[in-house]
Amino acid sequence: MSDDLKTSIIEFPLDFPIKVMGEQHPEFAARVLDVVQQHAPETAASDINTRPSSKGNYISATVMVRAESQQQLDDIYRSLSSHPMVKVVL
Repeated sequence: MSDDLKTSIIEFPLDFPIKVMGEQHPEFAARVLDVVQQHAPETAASDINTRPSSKGNYISATVMVRAESQQQLDDIYRSLSSHPMVKVVL
């Protein structure tokens, strides 16, 4: 896909939700925030909503990020995906 086509699909800047899932851990949300803030420093703790799984073994966090570019989103996804506490990033 050409870069021109990519930029025409999403118009930046925009608020973009990123869903992150991992095993239940008391610091999961804080670690996710740390990773996101490396690429989007203005992201605050109030931009994260967490929810435990039905059995409580896993936790999901939805982070609302103010995305300025596709590259920024790609960097956030790569960083989150490589974090040891994270199982899935959507």
